[in-house]
Amino acid sequence: MQQKAPAVAKRRAEEPRRILSAADAEKNARPLSRSEIDESLRDIDDQDSGKQRKRKDPAQKSRRRKWIVRGLLAFGVIVLAIGGYVFVKGLIATSNVFQGNILEAFQNQPLKQDANGRSNVLIIGTSEDDPGHEGGSLTDSMMVLSLDQNAKNAYMISIPRDLYVKFGQACNSGYAGKINEYYNCIKDGDSKEQIQEALGKEASFVGTIMGLDIQYGVNVNYTVMRELVNAVGGSITVTIESRDPRGQMDSNFDWKCGVGDRKISRAEVLRRCPPSGHFIDYKNGPVELDAEHALYLAQARGDKAPTYGFEQSNFDREKNQQKIIKALREKAVSAGTLTDFGKVTGIVDALGNNLRTTFDIKEIRTLMSLAQDIQSDNIQSISLIDGDTPIMTTGNVNGMSVVHPVAGTYDYDDLRSLLKKKLSPDPVVREEASIAVYNGSGTVGVAQAEADKLTAKNYSVDVIANVPVAAEYPRYTVYQIGDGNGGTAAALKKLYGVTVQKTDPPFTVGPTVKFVVIVGKAPATETAE
Repeated sequence: MQQKAPAVAKRRAEEPRRILSAADAEKNARPLSRSEIDESLRDIDDQDSGKQRKRKDPAQKSRRRKWIVRGLLAFGVIVLAIGGYVFVKGLIATSNVFQGNILEAFQNQPLKQDANGRSNVLIIGTSEDDPGHEGGSLTDSMMVLSLDQNAKNAYMISIPRDLYVKFGQACNSGYAGKINEYYNCIKDGDSKEQIQEALGKEASFVGTIMGLDIQYGVNVNYTVMRELVNAVGGSITVTIESRDPRGQMDSNFDWKCGVGDRKISRAEVLRRCPPSGHFIDYKNGPVELDAEHALYLAQARGDKAPTYGFEQSNFDREKNQQKIIKALREKAVSAGTLTDFGKVTGIVDALGNNLRTTFDIKEIRTLMSLAQDIQSDNIQSISLIDGDTPIMTTGNVNGMSVVHPVAGTYDYDDLRSLLKKKLSPDPVVREEASIAVYNGSGTVGVAQAEADKLTAKNYSVDVIANVPVAAEYPRYTVYQIGDGNGGTAAALKKLYGVTVQKTDPPFTVGPTVKFVVIVGKAPATETAE
């Protein structure tokens, strides 16, 4: 019995199959009735409807929706967490670079100003982040950037690092020496607070020499320069403008090409630094610089032979430094960096361990706006060595090559006068256009009296005389000779209520004269002022 049981069970299991197959065969053997066809179609519809109801089951859809929402929320939380981390990290770095509370970063506080409405910033460059570099805290570069928040203009004044000054205290070289030593002398440590304190002292010291109220200080090093160039796309464009037709070449940095390494062939040196094997070698005209070449061009001064294009040594280097700063600003503007607070905090994050300033966190947005709004044409340089009357020259003190004022060591009066004129809010003072005043009235002393009035209003009167050609002259006639000096022309037009004529005056004047004022007879009804 136990052996037959599986066979019986198998037979019983197959019986329904055989019965169903017989019924199907019977149906297939005769034509289907209309009722049977309709019933079959209803069965098919019911099966399809059941499938549809299964796909659209509300409970299942709700569960699926919950999982989708949860997934999106999780993804959003991850994105926000990463973004928040980067942003907060940037803000924390901002607190290392600037003064104040990071929660004040979203404010928009105007910059401090001097009596002329200008904000003056001392920028110093050091090399303490360069391994093996001797004198890392010496200021290899020094510059004052003067900003006008309202007029939207800026001036750059490079300070010769070899300027011989009195320190007012004992430093390594004594109580007097090159100005680039002073920062190292007063800096007590490398903490944020100690550096900011030293920057404040340095700004005050330099300001006293230059006759400026310098409100801010900035310390940059090699890393800052590299990171800034990388932050604006990895390269900047500057224009080489050498007096040498070959351009500028400084072999001092040829070790970057492998020069001096016996394992590196001449062919490899040329491959690394085409076309002539020099790391700093540029023809006159626009050149594109990556971070490394920008950094070392900012240091090049032709102090190692062979070299050319750096006849003025540090003065040429200072000009290139100013060009690099302008190029960085122009690239940042074109890339939209300065209008994106997130990008700026990202850059600050990269610079957090190397850049130090005395700016307040509340002033960040103001700085961003100024960097964006001040156009390149409104960023000018004030040279201390060019022009007919240079302010600085080179010399020798105790056998040491130094820079000192032309007027004499420690005599800064001409320097202060130049900067006072150039940074004045009054265009008449800035332009210092030469004016000739002529008496065409026939009354003695009229030209002198008029010249005194103009001088009191800061005009530069260089000629006082009677008209060489007798004629009937209007009460006031003003001629402008040559182009430029638009501020002075506008001021004279307003002062005298006349149109400034661009035609030649009725007589010849000196070659330096830019404006001629002819004073004619006063109307009978005019009363003396």
